[in-house]
Amino acid sequence: MAAASSTPTSALGRMWPWLAWALVILVADQITKSLILDAYRLGDATPITSFFNIVRAHNTGAAFSFLADAGGWQRWAFTGIGVAATLFIVWQLRAHPEQKLFCFALSSILGGAVGNVVDRLMHGYVVDFLDFYARGWHFPAFNLADSAITVGAVCLVLDELLRMKKAK
Repeated sequence: MAAASSTPTSALGRMWPWLAWALVILVADQITKSLILDAYRLGDATPITSFFNIVRAHNTGAAFSFLADAGGWQRWAFTGIGVAATLFIVWQLRAHPEQKLFCFALSSILGGAVGNVVDRLMHGYVVDFLDFYARGWHFPAFNLADSAITVGAVCLVLDELLRMKKAK
């Protein structure tokens, strides 16, 4: 029976919780973006606090609108990068399903990356709506997918630090 636990099917079975988490992120991301698209026109904003607005923004670039004015090719380049990242992450989830923090990080990044790829394919831009600012400082608007990617990246760093500490 022990040999059965190392079969590809069991590894695939152990990665389903991580794929389910990515799907939860993807669905939540797309629902919130749909609500924004339905309720706001581009540039509309609703102040929530003295440091936070809900706003409708379109990002044709990458993080912090990097390459947003590049002429259109970036839509397909960032879509391609997202697809490549998706394939790599699924491969890693399948190879390491027992590493909980690592897989949580990767599946969070996966859900966010796919959410933004869906936007690029459907709209030609990513819908952003979370807008933070304070005392002359303004953070670029972002969305739930971006938040999941950020949490995943932080967890990847933490996972590596813990792995290094354990190796000592």
